[in-house]
Amino acid sequence: MSYPERIVPDETDPGIVALHLKRYRFAEPWCRARDVLDAACGTGYGSAALGAFARSVVGVDVDPRAVAYARSRYAAANVEFAVMDLASLEFAAASFDAVCVFEAIEHVPDREAVLREVARVLHQDGAALLSTPRAECTTDRPANPFHTVEYAPADFELLLRRFFEHVELYGQRRLQTRRHRLLQRVDFLGLRRRVRPPRAAAAVLGTPPTASLTLDDVVIERADIEHASEIVAVCTGPRHA
Repeated sequence: MSYPERIVPDETDPGIVALHLKRYRFAEPWCRARDVLDAACGTGYGSAALGAFARSVVGVDVDPRAVAYARSRYAAANVEFAVMDLASLEFAAASFDAVCVFEAIEHVPDREAVLREVARVLHQDGAALLSTPRAECTTDRPANPFHTVEYAPADFELLLRRFFEHVELYGQRRLQTRRHRLLQRVDFLGLRRRVRPPRAAAAVLGTPPTASLTLDDVVIERADIEHASEIVAVCTGPRHA
């Protein structure tokens, strides 16, 4: 798939899974031994990852089929799943110590309603962790047909600051060799993408192909956001209406 929006780890290349699981690993300091909401949980593998260190996890998604799969594959004593609209969460205010919203904001038609709900259900001392693809310029006509918007980092931060007092941005990216980065800068015709098979290109570049990435091949850090593929935000101080 050119745009793998619904990840099923048992049927997906491990490198693609690693790109998504890295964000859940990143969330551990804010979620350890706490009550966590995994909003837009999809098939539930991320909720299960959170369950390894959180006190409790509730994964919610608007797709009943995804939630049914999550329940059958990943439910545990401290991990449960429910069908729910992110713009109308069925939880009391301040129900959670942490809320994860990974790769979801770009899909929803009403981002403000979702963020208002995330802030509402988050405890005042808690943290919301969100991610979204990084765009050079914010656009409501992204190439990905499943996205309604993609944000440049500054615009994403401005949006989040309407609902949270404090916002810190990080960038997620693959680790690449110096040779790989240099070729990206000079390869105006995209010739490196035409090298087949991908393993041959990886041998030339010295960087593993996407399908073979591990968690250690991906970083999330404050520096170098301009070279990131995704923006990851840590938001605290929810503005409760």
